[in-house]
Amino acid sequence: MSEQEVPLEEQERLARELAEELRQLRVEDVLLNTLMTVSAVGYRSLGATEDTREARDLDQVRLAIETMQALATVLERVVPPELMRDFQAAVANLQLAYAKAAGSGDEAESEATT
Repeated sequence: MSEQEVPLEEQERLARELAEELRQLRVEDVLLNTLMTVSAVGYRSLGATEDTREARDLDQVRLAIETMQALATVLERVVPPELMRDFQAAVANLQLAYAKAAGSGDEAESEATT
C-alpha cells in the first residue's frame, strides 16, 4: 500500500471527526479566523520588510482594510467588546501603515520622474 492510500476505516473515522468539528463550529469562529487571516495578508502586502518587499501590493492592503472593517461591523454583535477593540486597533494600525506606504510610494514615483 502506498503512503497516499488511506484505509477505508481511517477515512470513515476522519470523516466522522470532521463532521463533529463542523457541528461545533460557529459562524463567528469562521469570521474571526478570516479576520485574522485577512489582517496577516494585509500586513504582508505592505511589503515593509526584506522578506515581504516583493509581495508589496497596496491594492491588496486597501482590500484587506475594507474587509476587516466590514467583518468587524458584523462581529461586534457577537464578540466581547475587548476583542473588538483589539480588531479595531488592528484596522487602525493597518490604515496608518497603508497611508505611510502609499505616501512613500508617491514620493518614490515623484523622485523617479524628476
